[in-house]
Amino acid sequence: MLLAGLQTVSAQIDTTGGRYYRPIFPNVTVTSGVAYGSAVTFAGTTQTLLMDIYQPTGDATPQRPVIIFAHQGGFVLGSRTDAYMVAVCTQFAKLGYVTASIDYRLGFPFTGLNVPADTPQVARAAIRGMQDLRAAVRFFRKDAATANLYRVQPNYITVGGSSAGAFVALAVGYLDKPSEVPAYVDLASLGGIEGASGNPGYSSAVLAVLNLSGAIENPSLIEPGNAPLCSVHGTADATVPYFQGRVGSVFPPKYVYGSGRLHPRATAVGIRNTLRTLRGAGHIPFENNAAYADTTFRTIRDFLRPSLGQAGTVVIATKPGSAQAVPVAQTYPLPAEDAVRVLLPESWPLPAEAYLLDATGRAVRTLRPGGRTVTVLRGSLKAGMYWLKFPGQVPVRVEFQ
Repeated sequence: MLLAGLQTVSAQIDTTGGRYYRPIFPNVTVTSGVAYGSAVTFAGTTQTLLMDIYQPTGDATPQRPVIIFAHQGGFVLGSRTDAYMVAVCTQFAKLGYVTASIDYRLGFPFTGLNVPADTPQVARAAIRGMQDLRAAVRFFRKDAATANLYRVQPNYITVGGSSAGAFVALAVGYLDKPSEVPAYVDLASLGGIEGASGNPGYSSAVLAVLNLSGAIENPSLIEPGNAPLCSVHGTADATVPYFQGRVGSVFPPKYVYGSGRLHPRATAVGIRNTLRTLRGAGHIPFENNAAYADTTFRTIRDFLRPSLGQAGTVVIATKPGSAQAVPVAQTYPLPAEDAVRVLLPESWPLPAEAYLLDATGRAVRTLRPGGRTVTVLRGSLKAGMYWLKFPGQVPVRVEFQ
């Protein structure tokens, strides 16, 4: 790591004028086939890792947030040019983001076994994908510190993915200690948490994680202080379970936990999170259904934009693969029907009062916290977004539906 201690970061993303909310840029410029690293495949060959980078055409903003997406395909198929990757990268670039769709290492040895336990083959494929996505995060931090070709704000890098790509993104966000990886994976032989896919010396910590029909090995990987989580998942997903179950049929199965289990865990440990449940929908419905695609886009857009007005990722450096989040208040659930809980960081002085502001900045309620957990009841408030202002702190988003 280049940084050996806490880096104080102030909010530097300008969200005025509809940026990051409305498609204010009609056209997008795509730089195809950008090499962001290289790595050894499961077969022992070296693969050059490529990404396509999308930028809003004509944008002169000096520092912009980044979203990096990883494609679906069960770790055996797919590419950075898959139709959904192109569409979602284009949509968010039109809002003002710099976006990227990556290729990552695919494939794993198939022995023909169909055992009911977790299997090393699938787990190792997910680790390789995680290492490649971490290298992509480091690529943008390296560029910001050197050539600055893409004019990104390095403290505002989000990772996301669809299906297998979501497994990869979840691992980047929440698998941060070797002890969290099963021994049978032999993590050391794969290069550890960070791997050797490129751009060493830069942090792979992320601002947020976007999980589209994905899962992880254990909800306990999500810990206090981790990155916020946004998920979209169909309840009738027969490929990656909404709650929990095995993935794989022809290929060796692996037991995993889907979005329906991850978000209660995130809430329990105080991580800001949003789960968009697509009732009755199957696997990755947003990839071939325009209505689900629009719902997914809006969910991600609304989830990310408030983070841009807060301090970005705090890059820390105790050891490779380790990161801590900026001490900001966590709110859940968002949006809520009746009440939003706000968890105040221990580092904050306990405020005597807080003010709930509507979209016009008018105070509609005064709260007097009695502890570090504050409950905001909806009562007679209209549906919409509000901001909870604590003295001397960044306002906290509250939303009722």
